[in-house]
Amino acid sequence: MDFETRRIRIVDVASGARVVVTEPCNLYGCKLGDDVFVGPFVEIQKQVVIGARSRIQSHSFVCELVTIGEDCFIGHGVMFINDEFSNGGPARGDRSLWKQTSIGNNVSIGSNATILPVRICEGAVIGAGAVVTRDITERGIYAGNPARKIRNIS
Repeated sequence: MDFETRRIRIVDVASGARVVVTEPCNLYGCKLGDDVFVGPFVEIQKQVVIGARSRIQSHSFVCELVTIGEDCFIGHGVMFINDEFSNGGPARGDRSLWKQTSIGNNVSIGSNATILPVRICEGAVIGAGAVVTRDITERGIYAGNPARKIRNIS
């Protein structure tokens, strides 16, 4: 057999104090703030920044070019996307086609949501299974595919 084996591992992670990472996880080249929690079966790629006291639940995927603010909750199985298939298919290594995602402070994202390259403002709530395709610029609860504001929050 002619194949390469890649092992799950944690490498080149800058972290603050009291960070908890539950293995197995694949974390590399990222930055985790104080008191961050990362559940099992999570992948966090290089150049990702996760703010203090944020929680990343199990089976989530946080790709390159994602910034998550402080005090955020990322539910189980949340997928972040940085390649919009702008050429009709995957960028195939052309990172110039990848785009950034920015999540503000105090954002909650429900299980199995998909977050395309967008900006989500502070205090927003994204419902389980939502697909966020556009910037979210005002606080509220967002749900559906594509995600739409369904309710204000005070």
